[in-house]
Amino acid sequence: MSMFSWTLHGDGKTVAPGEFVKPSERLTWGRTIGLGAQHVVAMFGATFVFPVIMGLNPQLAVMMSGFGTIIFLLIVKGKVPSYVGTSAAFVGGVTAVTAQGGTPAEVTGAIMVSGVILALVGVFIHYIGASALTKVLPPVVTGGVVMLIGFNLAPVVANTYWPQDQWVAVIVMVFIVFLSVWARGFLGRIAVFLGLILGYGVSWLFDKIFGQITSFSAAAGEVTTHFRVDFSAIESAAWIGFPPMTDTAAGVVGVHLPVFNAAAIVVMLPGIIALVAENAGHVKAVEEMTGDKLDKYMGRAVLGDGVATVVATSVGGSPTTTYAENIGVMAATRVYSTAAYWVAALVAICFGFSPKFGALISSVPGGVLGGITVVLYGMIGMLGAKIWIENRVNFANPLNIVPVAAGLIIAIGDVSLKFTDDFILSGIALGTISMLVMYHVARWLAPKELLDDPADGAGLNIGGEGQRARVTADLEQDRKLRRTKDE
Repeated sequence: MSMFSWTLHGDGKTVAPGEFVKPSERLTWGRTIGLGAQHVVAMFGATFVFPVIMGLNPQLAVMMSGFGTIIFLLIVKGKVPSYVGTSAAFVGGVTAVTAQGGTPAEVTGAIMVSGVILALVGVFIHYIGASALTKVLPPVVTGGVVMLIGFNLAPVVANTYWPQDQWVAVIVMVFIVFLSVWARGFLGRIAVFLGLILGYGVSWLFDKIFGQITSFSAAAGEVTTHFRVDFSAIESAAWIGFPPMTDTAAGVVGVHLPVFNAAAIVVMLPGIIALVAENAGHVKAVEEMTGDKLDKYMGRAVLGDGVATVVATSVGGSPTTTYAENIGVMAATRVYSTAAYWVAALVAICFGFSPKFGALISSVPGGVLGGITVVLYGMIGMLGAKIWIENRVNFANPLNIVPVAAGLIIAIGDVSLKFTDDFILSGIALGTISMLVMYHVARWLAPKELLDDPADGAGLNIGGEGQRARVTADLEQDRKLRRTKDE
């Protein structure tokens, strides 16, 4: 059966208790379009927030996420329903490159190289198997790298976003945290998006009540007196048009060709480890929900993400990854149809052809980003701890704790190692290399009793246990709600 022909599920209108819509099935087109739009809302917040944080064009990022999703679905032959939105894995690397004077073109060039390597890793997994990969990247190292990527960003929050409007940042942060905890199902998963809307409204209200604010302005790079919300760019932008071309003189970042810089490339490479873990967990979570065996498509998923990233960055767009937010939508609706993802991709592409939409995204106040990033960056770091817990890494074993501890401090403290005036390793890159090399050297030299520890972290549980547990909980909650409604 062609991936473009979906069988109608039942009457196409309802999903009976205990049933679900398979990737090869669909509901009526009206309902499928509605579900596709819901997927767009789910991915929306992170997909355009992260480009703004990375200094890339959010309108272009949303557009290329649509094209990337289409590429992903084609490579996995429609077997793994997924939306690929902007990845957070490279935010730390981008911050480091930018701090060293790197340009957006050098940023996208470095990420493009990482995308090529990620695609090759996908081919490797497809033909060799994931077990060989885990010998190089055991869970103790994988978790450590993901953790240092997130925690390395703490100074960015403290020095760039938070000072722009501390009270708006506090309000947004508190709202996101409590909504994520209190809200169930779909609302909890779009807490960041709702926090952004709230923060935008609060900033506008503060402008009306308190007037201009004197604080650090990211646009000016210094302390200025300014309004929190500026609608001028939105009012002048056209409704329909292509994303802008990069204009360095005018300070506009848009469509551009990548530039390759060796130092920037090295800094970006650790993001690949996070993307492999994310894609593997995504595939296993979908497998748990649908009951289909998808191990043979894991390599294709990683390959698809890599190719999507290469295509996106080739025109100046953002890196991509499979989105857990959209897994939550599938768990809540029990609709895993890839037809809905095709709709979502097309909707995102349409958004990408609206400069007014891009101007709206770019006008998000700095204080709002302060509240969002303090949560998101911390969550990236905590995903590393999640990998350790799921794989039962034993930190009583010095083989695990010592090399990881050193790498974490190097990255979080942004320690640097200067080789020449033009080549300096620091922060994320140096922390990752130190952690990886020291772990394997230490393992090679370690006595037998340390290697025989059953929980030494040498075998990665690539099954995405945390995602599967969350999916199971969502499905159980859905069944309880239905029973309550029937009674």
